[in-house]
Amino acid sequence: MAQPTQQPHIVVHSPALDGSRRVTAGDETLGIASHVDDVAEFLRLADLYVTDVAETDLIEWQGGGPDEWPGLSEHHESHGA
Repeated sequence: MAQPTQQPHIVVHSPALDGSRRVTAGDETLGIASHVDDVAEFLRLADLYVTDVAETDLIEWQGGGPDEWPGLSEHHESHGA
């Protein structure tokens, strides 16, 4: 009997001094995110298709949730206009 596929433990780590956040799956670093969309892209590249990264139980958010990007939100707003 086949064992069910176990989902990796995804962690979005606390923001660094520049506001970016490291994203890991177990011992593997998936990337450095500067926005919640980056987290979704890292998961997609790892063949983990999550429709709502802010609401999934697959991700452990450390040091703040998906809206916590200190220092980077101002950066995105100033370059978006």
